[in-house]
Amino acid sequence: MEAGHAVPSGEASSGRDPAMEPGGLLDVLGVAAVVLDAQGRIALWSPQAEDLFGYRASEALGRPAAQVLVDEQHLELVLSLFAQVMAGGGAWAGVFPVRHKDGSTLLAEFRNMRLEDENGRYYALGLASAQATLRRLERDLALSLRLVEQSPIGLAVMDTDLRYVLVNPALERINGLPAAQHLGRTVREALPFLDIDAIEAAMREVLATGTPLLDQFTTGHTHADPEVEHAWSASFYRLEDPAHRVIGVALTVVDVTEQHRAATAAAAARRRLTVIADASERIGTTLDLEITARELADVLVPEFADIAAVDILETVLTDSQPPAGKGSPALFRALAVKAAYPTPATVAADPVGQIARYDATRLVTRCARTGRPILLAHVTDHDLTRIARDEPAAELLRQAHLHSYLAVPLRARGQVLGALDLKRARNPQPFDHDDLVLAGELAARAAVAIDNARWYQRQRHAALALQRHLLPGPPPQPPGLEVAYRYEPAASVGEVGGDWFDVIPLSADATALVVGDVMGSGINAAATMGQLRTAARTLAGLNLEPAAVLTHLDGIAAGLGESIATCVYAVYDPRRHRCRIACAGHLPPVHTRPGRPPVLLDLPTGAPLGVGGVAFRDTFLDLAVGDELVLYTDGLVETREHDIDTRLATLTDLLGRSRSSPEETCELLLGALHHESGHDDVALLVARARPLPRTGGLVRP
Repeated sequence: MEAGHAVPSGEASSGRDPAMEPGGLLDVLGVAAVVLDAQGRIALWSPQAEDLFGYRASEALGRPAAQVLVDEQHLELVLSLFAQVMAGGGAWAGVFPVRHKDGSTLLAEFRNMRLEDENGRYYALGLASAQATLRRLERDLALSLRLVEQSPIGLAVMDTDLRYVLVNPALERINGLPAAQHLGRTVREALPFLDIDAIEAAMREVLATGTPLLDQFTTGHTHADPEVEHAWSASFYRLEDPAHRVIGVALTVVDVTEQHRAATAAAAARRRLTVIADASERIGTTLDLEITARELADVLVPEFADIAAVDILETVLTDSQPPAGKGSPALFRALAVKAAYPTPATVAADPVGQIARYDATRLVTRCARTGRPILLAHVTDHDLTRIARDEPAAELLRQAHLHSYLAVPLRARGQVLGALDLKRARNPQPFDHDDLVLAGELAARAAVAIDNARWYQRQRHAALALQRHLLPGPPPQPPGLEVAYRYEPAASVGEVGGDWFDVIPLSADATALVVGDVMGSGINAAATMGQLRTAARTLAGLNLEPAAVLTHLDGIAAGLGESIATCVYAVYDPRRHRCRIACAGHLPPVHTRPGRPPVLLDLPTGAPLGVGGVAFRDTFLDLAVGDELVLYTDGLVETREHDIDTRLATLTDLLGRSRSSPEETCELLLGALHHESGHDDVALLVARARPLPRTGGLVRP
């Protein structure tokens, strides 16, 4: 080790020469030097000899060494050995008991040799150290060497220039490089494939501060295994000599590749579970087809894929038969496209809502036709032409650096609905088998939600078509009334309900006004509504009083099973300007009069139709020219956030505003109220009394 290259803190400013400072192994050993002349008298006595044997130089110099240091019992042996050395018999080394000044016996390790001066005189040089100290250091050194050589942990020592001066066999195996190709080189020269800047910065920090850096994680490749990424945990320690001079850096390296792979796999598994849990909460929150597709794409990006597209077969949406033959093209409608960042790949994707025709060579077509996933871990230029819709789109995917692709069928109830199209560009990891399994799980869950939305949408369209068919067309303007109406389905995805209205001409210029609401939704509610509306028109033709009509309708509703409906039935006589009204569990109509505040009619509420056995009563109301009668269903005023009294007060406040016609009244009420209560459909009927037409200059009798 080049120990002299490092200067301990404070030495430069003190002006001391580090080379002159005590320290090192000799100081630890305390090696004593003693020189004897030819007669065996002590000629030189070092300070270390004073420390070791206890005699000061003044007490030892000039005296026979045997007299000072040797017990009587060993005297003959010592003289014999001395004579042997002085006769040129070679050096002598060994352990010998020496008498200490305090009277104790000290075992000392000796090295003795003959010296000759310029005059041909001979001397004996003895170098001695305490045997206990020497043996301790020998044991420490042996243990250190054994640990270094046999440790399964990679060990290295770097000098202050960060060059290798020691490498153990374990590190040779880890780096795939023999020790000879380490020694004298820096890490950058020996292992250029590692994160050199970070490693050298760590070693310089330890050299400067003396604070160890422990368990520093790094990854890379080695000479021994250049194709596989490995992971290591490295620790760095500053080395100092006994005088605290910095002499280098020691480092330990543990290969933690298997643990890293296990941790990476566990983290990936946790991410997959997170995605699945997220999907369970976020996919299928509505029965809207497009929203469900967007929810699926949102779950997958960016955690799982950089770009995701959800494509549905047009034949599934239209209930048509797919083209025959495996080589036939397919029509897809893109329901959702999501990217983690701005990328040309989104331009290459099919525009949402548009129908695209793809031949059988396109991978998404093959996925939908076979019902099997397609995994391209590493996409080639040839693959791009099979992924993209055309060559310009393939070029866009090339610009987006698409490198991995996965297509998974959307299968529900034994039918392939379409395909989930996934791409990775910035995400460096290619799709693998685990990703395919996860995507398949998500696709299966999403496909059921998409299929539910598809069937619901189809049923809703059918119910809405049935309901619109059963509702009356533009009603005639009966004598003495100006009538306007609206029917609005639920504002959002909503439910097709059983709300209806009717305007029925009667004899003697009278008119029946009906608004009803069948409880429930869907086709059954719409069908029940059609039956009750037809029955009401039939009963109205019998010129029955409103209470009698509701009594018959109650019996009819009871005969339809569990059908329950509310209804308000009014008959207006324009000749007497009088209205007779009966109510079956319905919200009260509003009576408006010019110059006076609107009034909610105080009617006997009655029970809903279908309950059975409840009597209904008629109420009379004067309806002068210019007055309005406003009939409506609960979808206009009921919300989840407000109580019904507050909403009815809002209704009457709105009706207190100036309006020119019943049409304007309808627009006002729907615009102000239905956007807030859009969870239900609405039937609204507004009738304004007007003068009867004249015949021959007289009012018609």
